[in-house]
Amino acid sequence: MKPELPTMAEAKALAKRLRQHLKDRGRVVSHAQALETIAHQHGYRDWNTLCAAIGQNGPDAWTPGQRVQGTYLSRPFEGTLIASQRQRPGWFRVVIDLDEPVDVVTFESFSNHRKRIRGTLGPDGHSRERTSNGLPHLTLEARAAP
Repeated sequence: MKPELPTMAEAKALAKRLRQHLKDRGRVVSHAQALETIAHQHGYRDWNTLCAAIGQNGPDAWTPGQRVQGTYLSRPFEGTLIASQRQRPGWFRVVIDLDEPVDVVTFESFSNHRKRIRGTLGPDGHSRERTSNGLPHLTLEARAAP
């Protein structure tokens, strides 16, 4: 039995931490080398093979009723996944009911609170759409059970 695969975002974060860890110890490696090392640690030949395995893992990644957390328009949230529909391999349209409404407006004199959000997520758990500062509109990860 293979250990549970990380999400794409988790795998990339592992590579980033590995790279920083090695840099702190005087060994500089490229980002590509760190990604390859993460793939090897998970038992895969290379990064592309790990990515394919993560992508195939996608259909089970987002299940209605699942507790999730992430950011929407740079605002952190926790909530419950209400619906998930596979759009194409690795891509899902999701509907999330938030525990607490998030204010999606940055003006001090105006607010717009959202309690339910919708978005399309890629294999890395991020939306393709970006805010003006380059951050994904929506990022999502499964919330660990308490």
